[in-house]
Amino acid sequence: MHEQWARLAPGWNRFWFDPVPTSTLALVRIAYGLVLLAWCGFMSFDLVAFFSGSGVLPERLALPWTWSLLEAFPSDLALFILFALLVVAAACVLVGWHTRLAAVVAFVALVSFERRNLVVLNGADILLRLFALYLALAPAGASFSLDRWRHHRDRFWEFPARSPWPLRLVQLQLSVLYLSTVWLKLQGTTWRDGTAVSYAWRVAEVIRFDLPAWLTSSAPVMALATYLTLAVEVALAVLIWNRRARPWVIAAGVALHLSVLATIRVGLFSVTVFVGYLAFTPPETMSRWLLALRGVLQRSPWAPLRRVASAGPPHGHQPELPWPEPHPGPGVRPRAASVP
Repeated sequence: MHEQWARLAPGWNRFWFDPVPTSTLALVRIAYGLVLLAWCGFMSFDLVAFFSGSGVLPERLALPWTWSLLEAFPSDLALFILFALLVVAAACVLVGWHTRLAAVVAFVALVSFERRNLVVLNGADILLRLFALYLALAPAGASFSLDRWRHHRDRFWEFPARSPWPLRLVQLQLSVLYLSTVWLKLQGTTWRDGTAVSYAWRVAEVIRFDLPAWLTSSAPVMALATYLTLAVEVALAVLIWNRRARPWVIAAGVALHLSVLATIRVGLFSVTVFVGYLAFTPPETMSRWLLALRGVLQRSPWAPLRRVASAGPPHGHQPELPWPEPHPGPGVRPRAASVP
């Protein structure tokens, strides 16, 4: 047993703890902030109906080991204050201002809303809550953020290396999501006999528009769509960890979710899943993209952004960069970087 662990330990430590540039984590944070703000915008129209004492569920369902601030403070005023805090926290996560505290506030607020009324929520709400927890555990404000600008203005475009284990949790969460989805689908009969997509495309309450009858009633076409959906979800759970297969698997996942989003009302579930996809972007690739953005900003006519983009190290000091330069000179080979 000791010898087996000795062989596995280097790979285990490399996967969880070897520092990698925080550029990928920065983009995950930004994408999450945008989706959470969109969630707040959609939820604002039904805030009182869904979560107040005068709404569809006057009292919270009593479930063991659950809690909600809206149970301790059941007034409409407390509801509006908590929602306002969530909006502010989402904006702070987006721009990276007091990022860890903002993620904690977002997590507490989302738990409070979800536990107040479970019957109006879907998979997107669960993912948003879990992603908030992972960002609270991560150094999400270390790069491309106001936190970075406040503390390291002269090195804003550096992406300091940090332990990636919180980002690994986001990646593993995505795999667990698809594995559990496939498992639950196979417990029924419609996914096994190839008719599930046909049923989904004929539910009037959730379908965006009426699809042609020849399509939804075609057994071969619907069987192909059903089994292809299962195959893509299995690939997203397993093959996404293979570096060569990953781009193709993610492309298939994007196509799958866009087709679902175009035909069925699934709320923000698909775009929330896309946040998880970003977590699989190699850090050195993300660093090159962000440095390319710096080049665009340097050529832009917007003076404030140009000054940020032009910020470099102090005179006479050249820090060691944790990412390869986008255009190394002749004969210069970029240093290798860890790939998730």
